[in-house]
Amino acid sequence: MGSKTSSSCMALVGLIVLQSTNSILAQVPEEITNSIAMKLVLIPKGTFMMGSPPDEEGSTDDETQHEVTFGSDYYLGVYEVTQTQYQKVMRKNPSYFGNDKVIERHPKTGRVVKEGDSSNHPVETVSWEEAVTFCKRLSELPEEKSAGRVYRLPTEAEWEYACRADSETAYSFGENSESLSNYAWWSGNSQKRTHAVGLKQPNSWGLYDMHGNVWEWCSDWYAHHSKDAVIDPRGPENGSTRVYRGGSWNRPAELCRSAARSKIDPSSRSNNFGFRVAMDVKEIAE
Repeated sequence: MGSKTSSSCMALVGLIVLQSTNSILAQVPEEITNSIAMKLVLIPKGTFMMGSPPDEEGSTDDETQHEVTFGSDYYLGVYEVTQTQYQKVMRKNPSYFGNDKVIERHPKTGRVVKEGDSSNHPVETVSWEEAVTFCKRLSELPEEKSAGRVYRLPTEAEWEYACRADSETAYSFGENSESLSNYAWWSGNSQKRTHAVGLKQPNSWGLYDMHGNVWEWCSDWYAHHSKDAVIDPRGPENGSTRVYRGGSWNRPAELCRSAARSKIDPSSRSNNFGFRVAMDVKEIAE
């Protein structure tokens, strides 16, 4: 009897633990809107092939395909950080494309059709270091701190995994760039400037502007991809240049591919460079 009672108790404890774990997982929201109206969506853990095959148009030697596995879910910004959001946190707006640069004019007469409003355009002319500082200061805001939310730049692998959204093609929407203008602002349709975030179609995971508008800083130091399979990669421990991803308003289609990557000194600023934020999932959701 004692043995049966012990077994029953252990089974009951196991059931309680399982139910508790499932309850915690069920509480993790699929989308979060924080105190500065920034939306983040839950990216599910999983495995994908990072990089590009040699025969993909635009493929480069540093895009060697390799298997990447994520052991945990994480959050990623639905949109690139906007000028308004950056202003709220950093008390300044360094962007080149301010209101006077985004006025809409009639293509024939040149008369103003719509006054410029850059508030929801992605912030740009931001260095990697300034993007990191933004994440730190955002994390220190009272409401974010009380909620235990700690923001950071996404790793390069996290960025590509989210961009692909389960796709294996050159772009998240297909193998060629014919539909790129439906999803991105690039050199073929941008009128040589940024545009408000979220105007194009999102990928299948609900993320906007992943293939264009502004380049996006990632946390990693730059290095050529290895062929080896990796788990939760964070990039090299040191280096001289940081990675940026995602295409831009003044770049051709092949540089807007899911695997396209480039690098530059982290102190560099350009009206091509912006970012979106990432966040680890807390152990227990609110």
